[in-house]
Amino acid sequence: MSEWPFLWLSGLASLMTEFDAKPLAQPSDPASDPKRVVIEFRDVHLTINGHSLVAGLNLTVSCGETLVLLGRSGSGKTTTLKLINHLHQPTAGEVLVECRATTLWDPIRLRRSIGYVIQEVGLLPHFTVERNIALVPTIEGWARDRIHDRVHELMRLVGLNGGLARRYPAELSGGQRQRVGVARALAADPAILLMDEPFGALDPITRCQLQGEFRDLQEKLGKTVVFVTHDLSEALFLGSRIGLFEEGRLDGIYTPDEFLGCDDPGAVAYRSAFREVAPAGSRGK
Repeated sequence: MSEWPFLWLSGLASLMTEFDAKPLAQPSDPASDPKRVVIEFRDVHLTINGHSLVAGLNLTVSCGETLVLLGRSGSGKTTTLKLINHLHQPTAGEVLVECRATTLWDPIRLRRSIGYVIQEVGLLPHFTVERNIALVPTIEGWARDRIHDRVHELMRLVGLNGGLARRYPAELSGGQRQRVGVARALAADPAILLMDEPFGALDPITRCQLQGEFRDLQEKLGKTVVFVTHDLSEALFLGSRIGLFEEGRLDGIYTPDEFLGCDDPGAVAYRSAFREVAPAGSRGK
């Protein structure tokens, strides 16, 4: 988790070198069929310095769904996320985004078509809220009026008062910074969002509030979301499906109801460990 802000900034530097990236298919496109596979892992393995991080991963993510990757620390969840945007390259197998292997994508074009939300938020401290949200549209050469309208549209969408636009990240609460992070990820209207424990550092009340707001937002926008968490209650509340990871392998994939009712050893063990919070996680289901 701690390396994400640096990876994001590294990716930002590469984004600023090219201005002709073609975006991925958007939710309003005719190709936005909920059965259409947007992301696919085909027998993916990743080994670094002799250590297996991901092994034999076969997985698909469909258009408009929220796939939650659930598992303990070190189980391969974040590594899987990094394989999607080509921060890691598979040792074997292939990862496809929009039916094209990530190794065949221009990494800049790929990453500019994907929104990122991370636990540390990664806001640029010397930029105002408005400039942070406007970052990618500015890089892409949007007109100033269009950027201004988009920033304030997104601030309203994520529940931020327009009066915060000229404040700096250090002047915001944790919840406000996280909302700015979500708005920034949505700024260029990407088809895919990758979210790595985005609410994990927040207090329980703020976290619960943002989870509810995000679910409402996802129902409205219909993005394709891959969401990493180790919290079962969060997975049950937000996920269309849940992929359970253990030691670099996908242990099983379930709907929330299937996860709560199945007898698979991994799911049973996770439910047992979280037996006190699982009922809260099923709120709204």
